[in-house]
Amino acid sequence: MHILFAHGGTSVQALNWRYQKVSTFGQGTIQQFHKNASAMKCLAAHDFEDLLQCALPVFEGLLPAPHNKIVLNLLFDFAMWHAYAKLHLHTEDTLAFFDKAMITLSQPVHRFQQKTCTLYHTMELPQEHAVHGCCKGTLAVKQGQAVPVSQPKCKTLNLTAYKYHTLADYPSTICQYGTTDSYSTQLVSVPCGGIC
Repeated sequence: MHILFAHGGTSVQALNWRYQKVSTFGQGTIQQFHKNASAMKCLAAHDFEDLLQCALPVFEGLLPAPHNKIVLNLLFDFAMWHAYAKLHLHTEDTLAFFDKAMITLSQPVHRFQQKTCTLYHTMELPQEHAVHGCCKGTLAVKQGQAVPVSQPKCKTLNLTAYKYHTLADYPSTICQYGTTDSYSTQLVSVPCGGIC
């Protein structure tokens, strides 16, 4: 989202419109997207999953070449990694493919960081900036000071974050503890008709 906001133009509006046009699929599989998908407000894990599963046709053409191809390759590899992570049954072969998918994923992530992220000056999303401004304003009022006017902070892709490094641990974790559905809270959130 940061890249699309930095790119400017109508790319964010086009993304929202495209997500809104995605048809629902199955009972509880792909649900209707919010009118403002780019805001990503009040999303559950399954909403992020739906956004990822429908991302390729939605993001296509929103950025100029070669960045469009870089983003689409990245989204495809993340979707592939996610598909392996969500399998209900793994074999030695699927775990080997999952390991390979992780290695494959690291290349487009680094390409995205080096080629696309360096081109765009990304800032906080409007809702992130509003939250930080609200917190600073509340603090200033409590201290009896004038409310400061702040500019959005610069945001960059941080590949040293813990969440990125744990992606490589999924195959070995599945070997050790079983598939992710055996300790996921997602099953509990499904209506009883799907489980009982």
